[in-house]
Amino acid sequence: MSPLRWTCKGTRRLAKELRTMGHAISHTSVGELLSAQKFSLQGNRKTLEGGQSPDRDAQFHYINESVARAQAEKQPVISVDTKKKELVGDFKNNGKEWRPKGLPEEVRVHDFIIPELGRAVPYGVYDIAANAGWVSVGMSADTAEFAVGTIRRWWHEIGRVRYSGTKYLTITADGGGSNGSRVRLWKRELQRLSNELGIEITVHHLPPGTSKWNKIEHRLFSFITMNWRGKPLVSYAVIIALIGATTTDTGLTVKCEQDEAIYHKDTKVTDAEMDAINITRAEFHGEWNYTIKPNNRSDRAVDP
Repeated sequence: MSPLRWTCKGTRRLAKELRTMGHAISHTSVGELLSAQKFSLQGNRKTLEGGQSPDRDAQFHYINESVARAQAEKQPVISVDTKKKELVGDFKNNGKEWRPKGLPEEVRVHDFIIPELGRAVPYGVYDIAANAGWVSVGMSADTAEFAVGTIRRWWHEIGRVRYSGTKYLTITADGGGSNGSRVRLWKRELQRLSNELGIEITVHHLPPGTSKWNKIEHRLFSFITMNWRGKPLVSYAVIIALIGATTTDTGLTVKCEQDEAIYHKDTKVTDAEMDAINITRAEFHGEWNYTIKPNNRSDRAVDP
């Protein structure tokens, strides 16, 4: 097998190999020949999604029907996920913004974490019907406790006012990460939240390899990224201000707060705790679709 298969096939390397075979040719001529044969320099394109579940489309239909039913009954439906973690400090941020000509903002050459600042962990809640977002910016680990903690904060600050008399909450989430379908801590924390609020929580996970279709990705996170393009995220205050200032012509509003709590990745959930979860799995892909009900309605928190 030709060694060229395993090397960078630049025009100079190709010309060198051709000359060893007796051809008098320069790298310029190689480039012209490649162009004549309809070759061009191209990068990779992300189009292959990997393995797909045979029920992928059916799951999307299932989610759509559930969401439509909840909205028709005036019940809250939220899409949740963690946005990409960001280094806090004077680091390069992709994109461009208007500045005086010849005066770009100076940032660090190397992206080495600043220990005293760390990484910002934005976890978002997107209210589909209201076209409104809530983002908690964490300072430690991206865990299920942090994820459910964000949902809890959204509910107490906004959800319970916007949806008074709620009977159940519907959540759409990716199949992996801190809110993954196999994460035991995610289910335990949702049980605690269900007990506190006294309502049922129905969860629908997107099929594997389809996270980009989660509504929070293209209705909230994409606009946050556009809003802070070209701006170094020098502090948590700057990050929170930029996220909170994100709006769109279609009426998107975003509220953002910092979560200073410390979350630990090594939290274990015992089998006994799992057995105590009041979970009902759907007949269709119960690992993706399930409802967690309060264990004891007397545990319901009293709203002030």
